[in-house]
Amino acid sequence: LQLQASGGGLVQSGGSLRLSCVVSGFTSDYYAVTWFRHAPGTEREGVSSISSTGGSTFYADSVKGRFTMSRDIAKNTVYLQMDNLKPEDTAVYYCAAKAGYYSGNLFDLRHDYWGKGTQVTVSS
Repeated sequence: LQLQASGGGLVQSGGSLRLSCVVSGFTSDYYAVTWFRHAPGTEREGVSSISSTGGSTFYADSVKGRFTMSRDIAKNTVYLQMDNLKPEDTAVYYCAAKAGYYSGNLFDLRHDYWGKGTQVTVSS
């Protein structure tokens, strides 16, 4: 199983980016995906999760109302639309998958598979 994240870059404060995470090699459609981020000098934190069916999402308070997570099951791709970006959103963003039926806040659950990160830098 592989997860490939892309879409990071440099953007000014108030700008937007859309991250993508392509999941390949999974024999089942039933897996939940979480976006995490890790900034230098901080702990890794959960950003958002999407349920195994794609029917529900969960967001950290710090991004609620600004970020939107979605998934295209046919394309095995999960997206994170990030709007009104702030300098404090600067971090390496990772997507991670957890096999099985899950929904809600998955931040503290052990995820089975991780992709390499993509850097997001927001300038002030």
